[in-house]
Amino acid sequence: MEHSIALATGATSGLGHAAARILAGEGWREIIVTGRSLARIQETAAQLAAETKRQVFTPLELELDTPSSVQSALAALVQRGRPIDFLLLNAGMVPGKARVITAAGVEASQAPLIGHHQLTVGLLRADLLSPNARIVIAGAEPARGGVPLFSYTDVPAFAAKYYRGNQTAAVEALLRNGPNVKYVPNRAYADAKLIIAWWTAALARRLPSGMAVYAVSPGAATDTKVVRNAGPALKYLFIPIVNLIPGMNQTPETAARRYLQASEFGTDVSGQFFASAQGKFTGPIEAQRHPHLHDRASQEAAWQAVVKVSGVDFSPVRAASPSGPPTTKQSVGLT
Repeated sequence: MEHSIALATGATSGLGHAAARILAGEGWREIIVTGRSLARIQETAAQLAAETKRQVFTPLELELDTPSSVQSALAALVQRGRPIDFLLLNAGMVPGKARVITAAGVEASQAPLIGHHQLTVGLLRADLLSPNARIVIAGAEPARGGVPLFSYTDVPAFAAKYYRGNQTAAVEALLRNGPNVKYVPNRAYADAKLIIAWWTAALARRLPSGMAVYAVSPGAATDTKVVRNAGPALKYLFIPIVNLIPGMNQTPETAARRYLQASEFGTDVSGQFFASAQGKFTGPIEAQRHPHLHDRASQEAAWQAVVKVSGVDFSPVRAASPSGPPTTKQSVGLT
């Protein structure tokens, strides 16, 4: 992959900020950094330039839970007309005690995926991803299971109980925190990251040959603002315990390097979810083999639910083979 243009969402602080700084150190010629506020992201770009002594940062306003903001960002990128080599979909949040529903009717911890989907499909539609582009989206350890205080919804069972087996309807209910979904912050977060892993696998089957996408857990990095809305059990019990155990936490820079490591992976592992080894929160990342992550029906249900909620679809001209991405040109449509 050519180290030319990268775009990182959620770059005003934390892992996105650290990733942008590392990319500059690795010689990327331009790094587009996004944030909710134009003034704030302009300030961030100037700060990064001062820190790295490289004038390579381009600020871009992008509020992922506001469709009009995503469209405005896409219009600005189309006007530039330069394809992106590395798309880092980093922005996300840990939900708070009180449920928050966006103006678009999406539960707040699920909203970044909807915005990231709209952004990614928009870039594909405009032919603004280079032929060998790499896409990395932030996952999290709870998607694999076995993380204290976090558990994800058994979507097939949930669909069987409430939606006559329709998993797409079940995932949409989770995205919207709609009927039959009881809001539990940590479960909402685990569900959001599981849906991301499924969406990644479904996108991989739709990408043109040469491109690749991966979901990557950055691992434990508690010195970021992502946990600012976390509940008391997570903020005052789990995180302090993690911080006391050697090897259970890491700096934002170390965590962000996981994203960059994945950006160099090949197309043979496109669609995979990479995270720490079972029982770990730091250390080397590995492709997760848990059966629930590789259930194709769940992956496609997640994709179709995101399409329905976002209003944006993307599919190849010819169906992808079960083992890999399509080899023909893609078409994009709005639903």
